[in-house]
Amino acid sequence: METRETTDFETLGDYLQEGLAIVFVGLNPSSYSVRAGHYFANPRNRFWAALNRSGLVGEELSPERDTELIRHGIGFTDVVKRPTPQAAGLKAADYRRWAPVLRDKLLHYQPRIACFHGLTGYKAYLKYGERVAPQAELGRQERDIGSSRVFVVPNPSPANAQYSLDDLVYWYQRLAEFRAELTH
Repeated sequence: METRETTDFETLGDYLQEGLAIVFVGLNPSSYSVRAGHYFANPRNRFWAALNRSGLVGEELSPERDTELIRHGIGFTDVVKRPTPQAAGLKAADYRRWAPVLRDKLLHYQPRIACFHGLTGYKAYLKYGERVAPQAELGRQERDIGSSRVFVVPNPSPANAQYSLDDLVYWYQRLAEFRAELTH
C-alpha cells in the first residue's frame, strides 16, 4: 500500500495500490504533516472537515486515520514529495524531478480518478510531467493520465483562503458525483 522513493529527506509515503477509485494528489507534503506522519495533519488544513462534510467517504475520518481511506478506495500522493513549510518553498527543479515520477505512479496504479488538490499542482504537473501548456480550471479535466480521469478541487491549505470550507465541501461533493458516474 505504501510506496517510498529514495530521498535525502523525510517525507510522507504514498498510499497507493491498484484498483483505487480516487487518488488525491497534493502539491507537496507540509513540514507539519511530515513531522506528524499523516496527510493533512495541520489542524488549520480543511481537508478532513470538508471530506467529512461532503459524504464522499460515509464515515468521519481524521489525519490519524488517513490510512483507512484505502478501505474506501482512496489513496494519497503528491506532485512533489519534498516537504516545505509553505508551497512557496518549491522550486522548478522540484517539479522537474517529481512530476514525471507522479506520472509513472499514476500510469502504474491506474486509479479511476486522479484528483489534484489545487490548480497550482495540476498546472505544474502538466508542464513538467506531460510537457504541455498548463491550462485548467476546477472540476473535470479533458486530459486523462493513461486510463485515469482527472479532476481538480481547490487546495484545502489554510493559505488558500479564497475558498471557504463550504466551497471545498461543494467540490468534494462534485467529485463524489463524478465517481458515481464512472461507476455506472
